[in-house]
Amino acid sequence: MVMTERAMPPLHADERTTLASWLEFFRSTLVMKCDGLTDEQLRTAAVSPSPLTLLGLVQHMAEVERNWFRRVLLGEPAAPIYDQDAATNGHDGGFDLANDATFDTARATWETEVAHARDNCTTRALDDTSPFMDGDVTLRWIYTHMIAEYARHAGHADLIRERIDGTTGV
Repeated sequence: MVMTERAMPPLHADERTTLASWLEFFRSTLVMKCDGLTDEQLRTAAVSPSPLTLLGLVQHMAEVERNWFRRVLLGEPAAPIYDQDAATNGHDGGFDLANDATFDTARATWETEVAHARDNCTTRALDDTSPFMDGDVTLRWIYTHMIAEYARHAGHADLIRERIDGTTGV
């Protein structure tokens, strides 16, 4: 089992470093919520009627990473990872679990998408734009959106983890 480490974002840094550091912080937070749990526990739904699981959150965030940092930022025609109908339904998918889904596989897929995201951002300025919807979106906006997306789902993960084994914080 790989235990996740999380670095506190710097208190005094330029805007790019601050945004990238907070995104890394929340990426790590989500995965830390999964540390030490079995695949069965990671498949445990939050609270009925919600089917939300920690494994589903990791899968979903792989889809979100792919969407924003490959499809939107680069215009790459990257197919959905988990839910082939997700793109036509207007969401990123990944929440539904296949019978053979494992955390190791989901984490490896997520890590691959995060690596693509980091690489795809290295040559871009925060003010660089990409076509999105009926206009353009800046890398700054994408970073900000991704921080909010991860923070929201880290909160969900916190509640799910507490329900599974009582672990809070982190």
